[in-house]
Amino acid sequence: MSTAPHDRVVLITGAGSGIGAALARRIAAPRTALMLHARGADEASRARLAQVATDCTANGADCATVFGDLAQRGATDQVIEQTLARFGTLDQLVANAGHAQRQALETLDADTFSEAFAAMPAAFAALVKAATPSLKTSQRGRVIALSSFVAHRYRADTPFAATAAVKAAVESLARTAAAELAPHGVAVNCVAPGYTRKDRGPSADNASVWTRAAEATPLGHVAEPADIAALIAFLLSDEARHITGQVIHIDGGLTLG
Repeated sequence: MSTAPHDRVVLITGAGSGIGAALARRIAAPRTALMLHARGADEASRARLAQVATDCTANGADCATVFGDLAQRGATDQVIEQTLARFGTLDQLVANAGHAQRQALETLDADTFSEAFAAMPAAFAALVKAATPSLKTSQRGRVIALSSFVAHRYRADTPFAATAAVKAAVESLARTAAAELAPHGVAVNCVAPGYTRKDRGPSADNASVWTRAAEATPLGHVAEPADIAALIAFLLSDEARHITGQVIHIDGGLTLG
């Protein structure tokens, strides 16, 4: 267990790339402890998370890493247990791990549906359950869940049947957690990004994909991971202590109509 004094201990899932990595780098500072999680399915994934941890340590944070597929039974408990073993407590949880899958309802199979639920709402619920004893004793208790515009914008030409359903479930669970944890001073919110640029994956270097996404967004551009990280960092701050039970859209106007 770390003996260094910390102002807060933050667990970020899916911290090896994208929004999670951008958030970790943004909030890394002296007296901040970060437990950075990634699935760690291959050496490249592990190396990415290690680089994020190195960058955060260079900014003064006390960092540790943990790997695990959160869709697997018991993985969420292991992540929380390792956080507590390393830092002694947990003040703030950012449930960022997950991905969007474009798929029409008519082609959706049962396995894909159940896997999506296990990886996102079921994992979120299990993380919050395991973290609750520590969150209740924290003076800076926060939970942030990543939702998505796809749970609020439905179009036949861009269907996200499973992802829309699981993100809507995450939002519902977050509101339940907000109600249950409010008496303990813990704020729980969802952030729902619009199209956000990837730094890895099949679409990362596909210029036409991002051109179409920008054209579909009223502000005319897609978000960078740092844009989403800025909002999450605010919600984790003391200034946001009176905000709870909200789904906050950061989508360039994508869900206006």
